[in-house]
Amino acid sequence: MLNPFKETQKRMSPARLSLIFTMLVVAASLAKAEMFLGQGTMSGEVTATTALVQTRLTQKRRLDRNGDMKGQVGRVCFQWGTDALLSGPKRTAFQDAIPEHDFIVRESLVNLQPNTTYYYRAVYGQDDATTEFGPTCHFKTLPGIQSDQSVKFIVGSCMNYNKFMYGKQGNAGGPITATSTDKKLGFPAFETMAKIKPDFFVGTGDIVYYDNPYRVSTTTEELRRCWHEQFRFPRMIDFFREVPTYWSKDDHDFRYNDSDNTTDRLPTRITGIDLFREQLPIATQFDTNARTYRTHRINRNLQIWLTEGRDFRSPNRSPDGPAKSLWGIQQKQWLQKTLLESDAKWKIIINPTPMVGPDMAKKTDNHVSLGGFRHEADDFFGWLNKNNIGNLLTICGDRHWQYHSIHPLGVQEFACGALNDENSRMGVDPGSRQGTDPNSLIQQPFTSPEPRGGFLVVGVRDKLTLSFHTADGQQLYTTTK
Repeated sequence: MLNPFKETQKRMSPARLSLIFTMLVVAASLAKAEMFLGQGTMSGEVTATTALVQTRLTQKRRLDRNGDMKGQVGRVCFQWGTDALLSGPKRTAFQDAIPEHDFIVRESLVNLQPNTTYYYRAVYGQDDATTEFGPTCHFKTLPGIQSDQSVKFIVGSCMNYNKFMYGKQGNAGGPITATSTDKKLGFPAFETMAKIKPDFFVGTGDIVYYDNPYRVSTTTEELRRCWHEQFRFPRMIDFFREVPTYWSKDDHDFRYNDSDNTTDRLPTRITGIDLFREQLPIATQFDTNARTYRTHRINRNLQIWLTEGRDFRSPNRSPDGPAKSLWGIQQKQWLQKTLLESDAKWKIIINPTPMVGPDMAKKTDNHVSLGGFRHEADDFFGWLNKNNIGNLLTICGDRHWQYHSIHPLGVQEFACGALNDENSRMGVDPGSRQGTDPNSLIQQPFTSPEPRGGFLVVGVRDKLTLSFHTADGQQLYTTTK
């Protein structure tokens, strides 16, 4: 008697049989596999009418024996609406969580109402019919250009996972204060910031560190691990479930310390650009050409600009002058054009790196550096004065101490400092021979009195208030414009 399976097997090519076998293995594994949202769910790039929401399917809720949080194949959609109970919600289409995108699923929500709280949650499973619900999250859309609604946001930077977990590494490090509980829950600053109830959070570069001496990451798998191990912290998951985000990258989450685009050293420029877009909700998931410099009108009184400091820069060590640019020609033209067009009372440029400083004299990779991109910064500040663009200030990350500085041409800068104590350090004072302002031309109303982690809180209504806080919530300095 003929065996139908064997007869069919004879007519199939080895490649076809191999494909069928692989599909059966995957199907069998899915039938047994558990899946979790081990890195939580977050929103990003919220405007008055749109938002991005994102999650990642994982095999576990905690790190494996290799210190990674492996992804899981599955299907994800998002339910969303203005009802906190999500009764009768709208729903996005199901998407596949696949290895090519690190099992991340991101969706755009559109046609939203300004100044409105929206609730959302991930719905996930092996297929569209067998699903589980993730926790309910929320964000509030921006008030928009017609509104005087007050807004409060937080700026943070320099979250060094390895220093936090293992102590001082490399040539800089503040006090080691992380407890065993902290190392399970994550950076204490996120618990502190949650109590402030900000409308949104801006992470201005060095969100993860690819090149910490404890472990240097160069391959795509290694780079992704840096995001997995950090964003699984419960304090971060809880914070981002309630606070929408805006992100910029700097050297450590691009390639390596002070990196530009001139070497073949791994990770490559393209890998650094692609991984940052992949991991964070800054653009729609499959838009590989999305600009990472952008501006958002928050309300009638405030507009913010988020700049891109790595992708378009000239070589760090090329001679400084009119031909050298950290921003690149197109970004600089865009920045000037949008500033001229803005009628916002307050204009804030949020940079990954400083424009006023002072900074360490040995640096060459930023607008403050003596051998770096100083001509572009001074030329830009002169352009601001020439075009009567007032009520403008800059906020920067990158520097591991907090300061409020005033450039000789009048531009004020606020450095948010490092988020965790272990990554903090003392600053460089105006007049220091080891700094970029040896002649004390910069005024500095405030600088960190000791190495401490912390963040910057910005409040806007009819006045603009900026406050420096430590990671445990102490308010160190406040100024009102």
